[in-house]
Amino acid sequence: MYKFVTVLCSALLLTYVLARPQDARAASSITTTTTPASIIQQENVNNADGSFNSSYETSNGIRVENVGYLKKIIIPKTETSDGQVIDEHEELVLVQTGSYSYSDPEGNIITLRYVADENGFQPEGDHLPVAPQ
Repeated sequence: MYKFVTVLCSALLLTYVLARPQDARAASSITTTTTPASIIQQENVNNADGSFNSSYETSNGIRVENVGYLKKIIIPKTETSDGQVIDEHEELVLVQTGSYSYSDPEGNIITLRYVADENGFQPEGDHLPVAPQ
């Protein structure tokens, strides 16, 4: 199950990278070719406790690392809209951390680091826009 989740998350991240908007002016002035890439290094470790570690590197410089583990969190006592009370309880959430990097058409290395946990997906990268203060 966790291997499936790892492969799915890696595929989603790669899809996110490939689907990013392109600047029409820059795209028209750059000529690129698609060269088949091969995997030159790959590691997948799935542990009995549900944790995992996976990484790979391709011949065209793409690097992906993904680490995951289960974390217990406390869900506070809540009341639903129909008045049902749900007592405080523990739940397990999957926490994933990792990064991926690739070269943009100008040859710059783009790296995105992320944490995905009970607080959502939290990406960090020098190429990402910063919200106004």
